[in-house]
Amino acid sequence: MDNIYTLLNFFESQLWGPIMLVLLLGTGLFLTIRLGFLQFRKLGYALKLVFTPPKHNDDDEGDISHFAALMTALSATIGTGNIAGVATAVVVGGPGAVFWMWITALVGMATKYSEAVLAVKYRVTDEKGMISGGPMYYIQNGLNKKWLGICFAIFATIASFGIGSSVQANSIAESIQESFHIDVSITGIFLTILTAIVILGGVKSIARVASFIVPFMAIVYVLGGLAVILAHLDLIMPAIKLIFHDAFTGSAVAGGLIGKVVQSGVSRGLFSNEAGLGSAPIAAAAAKTDHPVRQALVSMTGTFFDTIVVCTITGLVLVVGYLLADNSFPLNVSGDTLNGAALTTATFQTLLPGPGGWIVTFGLVFFAYSTILGWSYYGEKSIQYLFGTKGVLPYRIVYTCTVMLGSILTLDLVWTLANIFNALMAIPNLIALLLLSGVVVAETKDFYRKKDLNQIP
Repeated sequence: MDNIYTLLNFFESQLWGPIMLVLLLGTGLFLTIRLGFLQFRKLGYALKLVFTPPKHNDDDEGDISHFAALMTALSATIGTGNIAGVATAVVVGGPGAVFWMWITALVGMATKYSEAVLAVKYRVTDEKGMISGGPMYYIQNGLNKKWLGICFAIFATIASFGIGSSVQANSIAESIQESFHIDVSITGIFLTILTAIVILGGVKSIARVASFIVPFMAIVYVLGGLAVILAHLDLIMPAIKLIFHDAFTGSAVAGGLIGKVVQSGVSRGLFSNEAGLGSAPIAAAAAKTDHPVRQALVSMTGTFFDTIVVCTITGLVLVVGYLLADNSFPLNVSGDTLNGAALTTATFQTLLPGPGGWIVTFGLVFFAYSTILGWSYYGEKSIQYLFGTKGVLPYRIVYTCTVMLGSILTLDLVWTLANIFNALMAIPNLIALLLLSGVVVAETKDFYRKKDLNQIP
């Protein structure tokens, strides 16, 4: 087992090495240029679409509203990476890693936009009248490469059991045990029942719950982070200056390794917002819309909310704590620097005694639970692509069982496998995005031409 674990760790490090990061970031930059920096020009309009109830025609295809589709995607995207992932990036890469997370998000918005355009354009209606879409469908119907779509669906299905259910359930159970001393098996039973109730109802049930949980949990976490920031307002400008300074000097990293700063920020940014992995467009495809571009504009705001808003809050709090501690992070009982969720919790608690630690615990629990719901839909649609609607119920049952297993088992190996299959998902998706970028541009031009002619609202 040790040899297998070593081999898997090596495989993971290669898949998520510089080549993959360059591919993901490079694809976003390529699409940004091809689309004329659309995410900067149209962000205001996109945000308006998010918060403005759409006027649907009866013949508009789709299962859920564009807001519900965004919340379903965000439920899977805003997760432990926004708390633990940011802390890991800052510890490994220094405060400058936060800057590279921002850059990743800005170009990633073009990637997320393009994924959603293709997802809506190439979506299909199944025998039950429900919408199915995502990379597997635009790979098959856009590229005519069904075998590559099958590869994506297999990778996504396997990844859903790891990053979607078991590891998230494990994070919740351990966090509750640490904070409230409740046995992980009790948490697991309760969590499994809640999950079953929601996901057995399908996408409309998931979207309904996500539309409540995601805004609620994000607002509470952001307000908590802002309370910490406002309590130390005098350190915000020094923190921002340090982020920009270390982004290009690497002075916060031993040996001044600027490459480590960039890699830490880019990798954690991509893990957090999932731009290019191909997961979010599965939810976008279900949206009721009159044109692919309209939903794509809404979808790209997910990267903005996830990284530019939520991750920035975490990053600023961590850097403020770093400055207050004379350019160092808290140590654990072994004398090593705290990392991950433990570092974020300790920093919030130090800077906002009393409620600070509870804010992080609350965020971890709800962020992780929403990820369980979002990824259940991704896996379900992937299994449906492979086996048809007859595979959906068995998948839901197995997925629910892995929530219980994840609550009570140690999952280092599962984390590694999940990261491997996440990377494998990205490869066919990036191929499709690059080869179908002309379709994305054409759809974008068609949308704005029709708007100019008042053919669509």
